[in-house]
Amino acid sequence: MGVDNPDKQELLPELMARAAIVVDVLEQCAAIGELRHALAAGVVTRAHVRADLTQVVTGAHAGRLSDDEIVIFDSTGTAIQDVAAAVTIYNRACERGAGKRVTLG
Repeated sequence: MGVDNPDKQELLPELMARAAIVVDVLEQCAAIGELRHALAAGVVTRAHVRADLTQVVTGAHAGRLSDDEIVIFDSTGTAIQDVAAAVTIYNRACERGAGKRVTLG
């Protein structure tokens, strides 16, 4: 989990061009993800993106087509990912008797 921004770059655009690309949210990745840099370099277009995470999870599109295919998942983070992480951490804390319950409202 973290904050993405337009200046962050972890992959060379050429790597994106040689791989299948799956994104969490296309518009967000095009604006602040690794996809942004590959688009700016002109090595891929939005049409190069195979699917978004929802399409892969629901089976609407394949993530990987073969065992040797390279797939890059460009994740800029979404609210539901933050909620899922928070629920997991909360549940583990409850199981261990750690932390302090706080009632809001």
